[in-house]
Amino acid sequence: MRMLVFCTTLWALSFPAMKALALTQQKLLPQTGSWFFSSLSVTYRFGVAGLLLLPFAWRELRTLRRREVEQGLVLALFGGVGILFQMDGLAYTSASTSAFLTQGYCIFIPLWLALVHRQWPSGKTFLCIALVVAGVAVLAEINFHSLRLGRGEIETLLASFLFTGQILGLNHPRYADNRTLAFTLVMLLGTALVSIPFVLTTAPNAAALIGAYVSPAACGFQAIITLFCTLAAFLVMNVWQRHVTATEAGLIYCAEPVFASLLALFLPGIFSVWANINYPNETLTTKLLLGGGLITAANILLQSRWLEAGPTKS
Repeated sequence: MRMLVFCTTLWALSFPAMKALALTQQKLLPQTGSWFFSSLSVTYRFGVAGLLLLPFAWRELRTLRRREVEQGLVLALFGGVGILFQMDGLAYTSASTSAFLTQGYCIFIPLWLALVHRQWPSGKTFLCIALVVAGVAVLAEINFHSLRLGRGEIETLLASFLFTGQILGLNHPRYADNRTLAFTLVMLLGTALVSIPFVLTTAPNAAALIGAYVSPAACGFQAIITLFCTLAAFLVMNVWQRHVTATEAGLIYCAEPVFASLLALFLPGIFSVWANINYPNETLTTKLLLGGGLITAANILLQSRWLEAGPTKS
């Protein structure tokens, strides 16, 4: 479980890095839409990560199995399309609402298992889910009276449902014997392929494919996102998620916004100096302490033996 918590810190780094990258690219190509920058970044981050992994996975690639290809494509399809839905949904709803609804997979996973496999979560898991939902709601400052299901909210829920498929696909018994490097390579390259059509349909011209990265700072931010938030993070996820249930993994991944909020306290200022952009640090607030505390408590409870049934006495 600790390795999956570490994985969420790597994903959390992507939030300030992606924001800084977007601000830098908007200076380079001010007349270009944000959808192009987002899909281009996804293409580069997963494509380059796959190419970097290729030399280490060469032996597995030469003996690639059908189920490894199948699992990699399943993860790429659910994860890649989920990211694209999430990005488009952000254009039609607030960031706080998107952050809250994206964590819906901590509900979707146990619900799916209950309906399909009749595996009801334990009382301890239900308590962890409640703590996570409350914590994310506090972090996102959700007002349930004003929450509505418009295009942005529906697309974000679809993204969360697709992320559910990605998490379940990684834990599926059908793929238990697959080699991590093999299906991870297929997943990374497959995700890049999924986003290419969106790049081609939103690019203002061919020169923009290179023009978005003529700044050393833009290349640096993309390198951070590719090496740490993609290659390292997904390798950790694909290796260690198999050691926990899908429900537990979904709850652990909800720690991501907590770490993202903590990194946002100091990284934006550093990035601003580096790239000469206006990206101020966030401040420590009561909502971060309370929301982050609830999610942290859920993860501590999940990793502890408290509320677990002990051995029965004869």
